[in-house]
Amino acid sequence: MGFALSAMAETNVGVKLQLRKGTIRDVEQLAALLKDIGWFDAFNGDAFETCCERVRAQLTRGLADDSHAVYIAEADDGAIMGYIAVHWIPYLFMSAPEGYISELFVGEAARGQGIGRRLLELVQTEARRRGCVRLSLINLRHRESYQRQFYIKAGWTERKEAANFVFAISS
Repeated sequence: MGFALSAMAETNVGVKLQLRKGTIRDVEQLAALLKDIGWFDAFNGDAFETCCERVRAQLTRGLADDSHAVYIAEADDGAIMGYIAVHWIPYLFMSAPEGYISELFVGEAARGQGIGRRLLELVQTEARRRGCVRLSLINLRHRESYQRQFYIKAGWTERKEAANFVFAISS
């Protein structure tokens, strides 16, 4: 299934946005956005070019097939304001796939303008088009003062019965 969306949207303060699928030309801006956010130790300690190489490699993997995608919120001046990454997972026990949102980041200066909500709406639209049964995501609790409320206001429900486990393969 392909993705043909290139839609215009507007933020809460009237900034025009283009919502589109990410491409390799977005690498430097995505790396800069992640560096500016400053939440990731592995990213913070690396040189900018190393971060660009990491983003390029992962984005290239994501563009290789239709099982995952990165969608961009771009201002009319070409600046990337935020992005969302989603993976389409075919669970065997479910009647249809689930969309798993692995990343949703909006630059600090652009927060509170509805950009994250627009990106979530874009993924919800794509999930419906793909016939998905649900969307899911994980939000780290140490960031809950801002983001948990964001998701709750956007209509998401926290699963009390689920625990998130990770197994580190390498450091």
